[in-house]
Amino acid sequence: MIVCGREDAAFTCIADQPEAGLGPLGGLNAALQRAQALGFDGVLSAPCDVPDLPANLAGLLLGEGAAYVEDQPVVGLWPSGCSEALEAYIASEKRSLYGFAEAIKASPIALDRPLTNINRPEDLPR
Repeated sequence: MIVCGREDAAFTCIADQPEAGLGPLGGLNAALQRAQALGFDGVLSAPCDVPDLPANLAGLLLGEGAAYVEDQPVVGLWPSGCSEALEAYIASEKRSLYGFAEAIKASPIALDRPLTNINRPEDLPR
């Protein structure tokens, strides 16, 4: 597990690429570059504010090429080979993860239930 865009001594952390402040695209880009450099086939991405990911998430997304959870595009399985496409997408000053997913023809995958997103203290009871 690698944390992108934040520093935490408990985890291996890498900086967003090509720069900080790009949101999920910068983190995904950093992770894809790292995966490609290490010879991994892909990256399973998930934000830290979605605590109820299915235990079989990778299996649900596997076999689709690039795939993401339709209502949470940060949750996805991205082939490391799409690193160059993401780099070009960011260079064109586009910032939408949905837009990038569409550009590479990633498959949206529906889950049996929506994922919980915890952004504020009042979201915790959900």
